[in-house]
Amino acid sequence: MQTLKLLLRMLCRCAPAGLALACAVQSAAQALTWDQVKARFEASNPALRADADNIDEARSEEITAYLRPNPQFTTTVDGTEIAPNDGYWQPLTGTFVEPGINYLHERDHKRELRLTSAQEGTRITESEHEDLKRNLQFALHTAFVQTLEAKAVVHMAQDDLSYYDHIIAISRDRFKAGDIGQVDLDRIELQRVQYEAELQTAIVNLRTAKIQLLQLMNDRTPVAQFDVTGAFDFSDTLQPLSAYRQIALANRPDLQAALETIQQSKTNHKLAVANGSTDPTVGAWYTWNPSVNNPHPIDMSTVGFNVSVPLRIFDRNQGEKQRTQIDIDRSLQVSEAVRAQVFSDVDTAYAEVESNIDLLKPYKAQYNAQALRVRDTVSYAYFHGGASLMDFLNAQSDYRQVQLAYVQLIGAYLTAAGQLNLAVGREVIKE
Repeated sequence: MQTLKLLLRMLCRCAPAGLALACAVQSAAQALTWDQVKARFEASNPALRADADNIDEARSEEITAYLRPNPQFTTTVDGTEIAPNDGYWQPLTGTFVEPGINYLHERDHKRELRLTSAQEGTRITESEHEDLKRNLQFALHTAFVQTLEAKAVVHMAQDDLSYYDHIIAISRDRFKAGDIGQVDLDRIELQRVQYEAELQTAIVNLRTAKIQLLQLMNDRTPVAQFDVTGAFDFSDTLQPLSAYRQIALANRPDLQAALETIQQSKTNHKLAVANGSTDPTVGAWYTWNPSVNNPHPIDMSTVGFNVSVPLRIFDRNQGEKQRTQIDIDRSLQVSEAVRAQVFSDVDTAYAEVESNIDLLKPYKAQYNAQALRVRDTVSYAYFHGGASLMDFLNAQSDYRQVQLAYVQLIGAYLTAAGQLNLAVGREVIKE
C-alpha cells in the first residue's frame, strides 16, 4: 500500500510537467487548417499523382487517333540484261526502273470520329480521376476529423485530471483534519490511475490519427511537430434532401463518367459504321528505261496512275457494328445504376447527418450543463458530509461519460458531414 501511494504521489508531481512539455511542443507545431491539409494532399498524394498520369496518356492517344495513314513508296527494277557490247560486258543495261507511291484514302470521316472518341475517352479519364480524388478526400477528411476529435478528448482528459488533482488535494486536507478516513482517501487517490490511463490512451489515439493523416498527405513531418486546427462543433442548418440530390446529379464525377461513356459508345458505333465503308488506295508510278542496247538509243519514260478498291462483299464490319450497338445499351444501363447509387448515397448520408444533429441538440441545450451541475453539487455535498463516497465517484464518472459522448457525437457528425460531401460530389457542409 505504501508503494502504491508513493507511485501515485510521483504521478501527481510528474504529470503537470509532462503536460506542460506536451503543450509546449504542440504550440511549436504549425497547425494546418482543412484547406491547407487538402492542398498538401492534392499536391503530394502518390496515388492521386499516379492516376493523374492517366489523363496525360489519354491526351497522347488523341494524337495517335488523328494521325493520317502513311503513304507507301515502292520501287520496281525489271528487264535487267547482262549482254556483251563490242566485247565488253555492261551490267544492268536496259533495266526498267519504276518508282511509285500509294496512299490509302479514308472516307466517311474516320479520322474525325477516331479523334472524337479519343477526346471523349480523355473526358471519361478526367471524371474517373475526379472520382478517385473524391474518395481519397473523404478518407483524408475522416482522418482530419479523427485528429480533431482526439485533440478534444486529450484536452478533456487533461481538464478532468487537473480537476481531480484538485479533489485529491482537498481530500488530503480533510484527511489531515480528520473528516475522512484513510480508506476513503486511498480510494480517491486510486481513482486517479483511471484518469491517467484515459489521458495516455487519448494521447496515443491522437498520435495514431496524426500518423494516418500524414500518410495520406505523403508528409514526413515528425508527429510531434505536426498539428491541425478546425472548428470542432456542429451546425443544425441542413438544406432539404431534394437540394442535395440535385447538387449530386450535377457534380458526382462517377455519374459524369457514366454519361460520358454513353456518348463515347455512340461515337464508337458511328466509327464502326464508317469502318464498314470502302477506302480506296490511289497510287502513281513513273517508269524510266535508257534502252542503251537499241541501235538508236532513246530514253523511254512513262507515267501512270492506279486505284485499288476493295470489294466489301463478306466483311463489312458487321460484328463491330453489333458490338458497339450493344455497348450503347450497356452504357445506358450502367448510367441508370450509377444514378440510383447516387440517390442511395445521398439519402443515407443525409439521414446520418440528421440523426447526429437530433442527438447533439439536447446535449448542447441540456445534458452538458446538467452533468456539470450534478458533478459540482455532489462534490460540494460530499465535502460537507451530505453525500457518500460512492455517490461522489459515480458523479465524477457520469460527468466524464457525458462529456466523452458529446465529443464522440460531434466527431460522428463531422464524419457524416464528410460522407454527405462525398455523396454530393463537393463540399456542401464545410469545416
